[in-house]
Amino acid sequence: MNIGLELPPELEQELSTEASELKLSLDEYILRILSRRPVLHNPPKTGAELVAYWERAGVINSRPDIDDSAEYARNLRNQAEIRSRG
Repeated sequence: MNIGLELPPELEQELSTEASELKLSLDEYILRILSRRPVLHNPPKTGAELVAYWERAGVINSRPDIDDSAEYARNLRNQAEIRSRG
């Protein structure tokens, strides 16, 4: 289905920026946003439901390049501390 939609310029720019950060086209990004809307009406209520949602959304295991997530997090914290000391 094709739908024509006139977006306010500010919203189009905001969505375009978010899409490019994710390396998605604007169409793909908007479709992704719309497909997530059921979660807005029925958010996960338990930890297990949240993990299941993250798995369906592709968040869990989305970075196969990270072998040790704890070590990766420590490195990020160290980098942030170094930047904040400036």
